[in-house]
Amino acid sequence: MDLNVFVSKKGTKVVLATDLHQALQLPDHHYPANIKRWLNDYYEFADGIRKPLKLQEFADRKPTEGSLWQDYYLGVGLAKEIVLRSRSKVKQKYARQLATLDDEQTVNSLSTQQFQHLVDMTRAMTLISCQEEFERRHLRLYMERNEGSAANWWKYRAEVLGYTTDSLRDKLRRRGITETSGNQRQLLAQLNPLELIRAGIIDLFMAIGKSKEYAAAMGDLSQQLAASLNLQLIDDHRQVDLFTTAVDPELVHRLKEPLAKHLVAA
Repeated sequence: MDLNVFVSKKGTKVVLATDLHQALQLPDHHYPANIKRWLNDYYEFADGIRKPLKLQEFADRKPTEGSLWQDYYLGVGLAKEIVLRSRSKVKQKYARQLATLDDEQTVNSLSTQQFQHLVDMTRAMTLISCQEEFERRHLRLYMERNEGSAANWWKYRAEVLGYTTDSLRDKLRRRGITETSGNQRQLLAQLNPLELIRAGIIDLFMAIGKSKEYAAAMGDLSQQLAASLNLQLIDDHRQVDLFTTAVDPELVHRLKEPLAKHLVAA
């Protein structure tokens, strides 16, 4: 079963504590003790490690006729933390569902400052050097989590980005493009250069430990921003000759500055 998700008057997504308890296949008679512990435990929220706040992360539900226990509305962020800490054998499914909902809510509720910051990062990701740097950082984190091994990196990254090299080649062939050799970056550049900005933003958020769902949502939004702003890629690696002009180093510095600030804040 999937968890039923409700939307409050303020637009906050919530689930019922009794539904969550049942979905996790926890014994019914443990509900009173479990809900007490859930609401009094310490979790990591955006503003630090603390207990959930009433009317912020949870709220009472009015008793219904025939109800045996006090029920609560739980914010999806709190519900996700509860699921991850549970000993349920089926918690992975619900953790994924709640993580996706939590990330969607986070992206949809970006503050003006956060949105402007994403715009700045999107502009920075027009630089080929920035895209490559965060791909390396993402790989570094992947290796740290896999005992120093890069095995299956490309398969894993394809899953994160949402396409494989073969699927990219198929898309290019359907467009009538016969030359489909090259690596993933080269194929993306042929298909849609702005996909490289999306990939760079995903790599950035994955490299600082965000979830795959959150990184993908931010990547999708950054690609939309890049299209609306008519951004173009800047190859700051290119060799200068009689037929090319040098990339303005001041421009490169200005574009990279927001990324440096973001990494310090992270």
